[in-house]
This record gives sequence, structure tokens and C-alpha cells, in this order.
Amino acid sequence: METASKVIIGLVAFLHCYFLWLEMFAWTTKAKKVFRNFPNDLFEPTKSMAANQGLYNGFLAAGLLWSLFIKDGQWSTNIGLFFLSCVAIAGIYGAISVSKKIFFVQALPALLGIVLLLTTAYSS
Repeated sequence: METASKVIIGLVAFLHCYFLWLEMFAWTTKAKKVFRNFPNDLFEPTKSMAANQGLYNGFLAAGLLWSLFIKDGQWSTNIGLFFLSCVAIAGIYGAISVSKKIFFVQALPALLGIVLLLTTAYSS
């Protein structure tokens, strides 16, 4: 279970690194292919707003990666739970306010990570 939770945390961190790159550096190029429902003429005017959002995704990724390098098990679990909870809440909000797809891409992996972390924590 511990390995599975670390893999999920790594996956969620990787996704948020990808979101960072997409929103900060590829908003007016590659992001157009990812966000097909977003009006094409709005990419350029929203470039700085997307970059700011990407920065927040980077902070989430950094926190998740940090949790993987903490040697103390309880501290690592608590940090992982905090950042996974932030991701899950943001994903649920995004699913309600923007697109249901966000739940499956962002919130569901984070919720799975939370379940795995809690299962690991309470089984030891």
C-alpha cells in the first residue's frame, strides 16, 4: 500500500507539473489542443491569468514531491494528505464550475491517493 500511495502521489505531482508547463509556457500554443472548448480568441488575453494558475499548480506539485522525500512517516503522510486534499478540493470545484472531466483528471487521482495514504497509515 505504501508503494501504491507513493506512485499515486508521484502521478498527481507529474500531472500538476504538466499543468504548470501548459498554463505558464504553452498557453497560446499546445493548450489550445487541450482546452478545445475554450474560445480560441481568448487564449492571448488570458495568458497572464493562465500563468498565475500554472504557478499554483506548481506549488501543489512541489508539496506533493516534498512529501515523498520526508523521512518521518507520519510527517510525510500528513504533508501528502494536505496537498492531495488541496488537489481534490480544487478538482471537485473545477468539476462543478467548469467541466465534469476535471473530476476524473484531477480530483479522482487525489482522492485515490488520500484513501491509499489513510489505509497505509492505519494499517501500520
